[in-house]
Amino acid sequence: MTEVDLYNLAPVFQLMAVGLAVAALPLAWWFWRQRKATPASRLKALTLITLFLTFDLVLFGAFTRLTDSGLGCPDWPGCYGSATPIGAKVEITAAQTAMPTGPVTHGKAWIEMVHRYLATGVGVLILTLAAMTWWLRRQSREVRPWLPTLTLVWVCMQGAFGALTVTMKLFPAIVTLHLMFGIGLLALLMAQAVRYDGAGTRPLPLALRLGLWAGFALLWFQIALGGWVSTNYAVLACPDFPTCHGQWVPEMNWQGFSVWRELGYTPEGQLLPFTALSSIHFVHRSAAWLVLGVLVWLGWRLRQQPGWVVVGQWLLGLSALQFITGLSNVVLGWPLLAAVMHTGGAAAMVLTLTWALSMGRADNSRSPSLLKKSLT
Repeated sequence: MTEVDLYNLAPVFQLMAVGLAVAALPLAWWFWRQRKATPASRLKALTLITLFLTFDLVLFGAFTRLTDSGLGCPDWPGCYGSATPIGAKVEITAAQTAMPTGPVTHGKAWIEMVHRYLATGVGVLILTLAAMTWWLRRQSREVRPWLPTLTLVWVCMQGAFGALTVTMKLFPAIVTLHLMFGIGLLALLMAQAVRYDGAGTRPLPLALRLGLWAGFALLWFQIALGGWVSTNYAVLACPDFPTCHGQWVPEMNWQGFSVWRELGYTPEGQLLPFTALSSIHFVHRSAAWLVLGVLVWLGWRLRQQPGWVVVGQWLLGLSALQFITGLSNVVLGWPLLAAVMHTGGAAAMVLTLTWALSMGRADNSRSPSLLKKSLT
C-alpha cells in the first residue's frame, strides 16, 4: 500500500458541506414541528433529536470498528484527499489489489466515510444547540448554557480522538477513549434533556441513590474494559463459557493491560502473547458478573419505588440483553449483530442511569420547570 499523508485538509470544506446536509433534514423537521412551541420545548426537542442521532452514531461507530473499517480511508478527514471514496477510486483499488483482505477496500472506505459524515452532522446539531442556548440566555438569565457548551467542547474532543484513531493506526488506548467519549456524549445530552423536561425530581432513598452512583461508576469501568477487549481483538480469546480454555482461572499475563502500546504489541515492541489477550477477556468477563449483579439489584429495587417502575424494568431488560449478547459473542463466534447490540446495550444503560441520577436528586427547590416558566 502506497504512502499517504495522514492529514490532508484539502476536502475539509466539502466535508463541512456534507455535515450541513446531513443535519439539514432533522433541523428542518425540528423547526417545522416546533415553530409555535415555547423556547424550552424547542430546546428539549432539539436535544432529543440530537440524542437519538448520537445514539445511532455510536452504533454505527461500533459497526465500523467491528467490520474492521476504521482504516478504510487511511488519512483524515477525507479519503486519500477526497471528500468521498468515489474521488479515491484509483487509490482504493490499488490498495485492495495489493491486499484483498486488508484494511482498505471499497466497502470499508464507504463505511468509514459514512461514519465521518454522520459524525459531522451530529457536530452541526450540537453546535446549533449550544448557539440556541446562548441566544436564549440573552432573553432570560434562567437559561444555563454551560452544559450545552461543555457538550460542544466534548464533541470537538471526540472528533480529535476520531482523527487520532485513524492516524495512529487503531492505537488501542485511543480507540477505547474514542468509544468512551462517544458514550459520554450520550450522557451529557441525556442530562440536558432531563433539565428541559420540566417534570421535577422524584424522591429516592439515600441508599438507593448511592447505589445508582455506584452502579454508574461500575458500568463505566466495565465499558472501558469492554472497549479494551474489542480494540485488542480479544473477544474470542476465551472461546468457551463459563470457563476459559477449560479453566476457571486461565494463565494470566498482564502485558495486555499496558495502556500505551501499539495494537498487537507490548510496550517493548514485541508481539503480544495470546495469554495476554485471554487475560483481557477474562478480566472483562469476571467484572461483568459484579456489574450485572449490581444493576439487577438496582433494577429490582427501583421497581419497588413509586414512579420508578419503568426505569427498573429498563435496567432489568438491558441487563438481560447484555448477558445474552455477551454470551452470544463467545459461543457463536462474535456475530456482528450481537456485537453491535452489546455496545448499544451498554450505551442504553448509561442513558438509563443518567436519567435516573438526573431525576433522583433529593433537592426539589430548583426544579427544571422553572426554566420552562421563565421562557414561556
